[in-house]
Amino acid sequence: MRDSVSAFPNHVAIIMDGNGRWATNKGRPRIDGHRFGYKAIHDITRYLGETGKVNYATFFAFSTENWSRPQAEIKGIFSLLGKTINNEASELHKANIRICWMGRSDKLPKSLVGAINNAVELTANNSGMTVSIAFNYGGRQEIADAVQKIVRAGISPDSINENTISQYLYAPDIPNVDLLIRTADEQRISNFLLWQTAYSEFYFTPVLWPDFSREEMDKALLTYSMRKRRFGGL
Repeated sequence: MRDSVSAFPNHVAIIMDGNGRWATNKGRPRIDGHRFGYKAIHDITRYLGETGKVNYATFFAFSTENWSRPQAEIKGIFSLLGKTINNEASELHKANIRICWMGRSDKLPKSLVGAINNAVELTANNSGMTVSIAFNYGGRQEIADAVQKIVRAGISPDSINENTISQYLYAPDIPNVDLLIRTADEQRISNFLLWQTAYSEFYFTPVLWPDFSREEMDKALLTYSMRKRRFGGL
């Protein structure tokens, strides 16, 4: 089906929802849902890279609101992400993929922050697809942090415009989102990339994230290619 896609998004962002429900449906502990969810990230990252046309992919892995979850689940997510990054960083580096982190380091375990930073540094000069992990991320927090940085920089209020704010976001070199995908039949953006999704195309699917296959990705890409993007014009 991918051959039928006439126009590819430059930047795909994904809200990976449904890990817990996937595990519950199968009578497994919730952490198994996250484990298979990370496997889906692996598969979709490779698949998007194979298109040669999707240059940026951002995955919403842990939000600032997710701290309200049970501590055991949070610790499990941290452990899984750390192991995944340590296991995959070298492979991604060999594939010329650049890793980016969007979010805040406060409250995260030092070992996890270290693993993320090492992967970011290892792949910093790669020229292939950029894969961003939004971890301990919140869209409103990102904008608030950007405003604080602008104030600290002493920039005159009359000089502040949209471009100024964009330059002070967590990853200013990453372009706005073309296609936003959310799984598990939820139809909201949940404080994800609020600034960058102002003119994104949205694609919602009932498929739970661990079941989001290459075929499901094809459906999203094909739907995107049939959209007419006017950006407020005619």
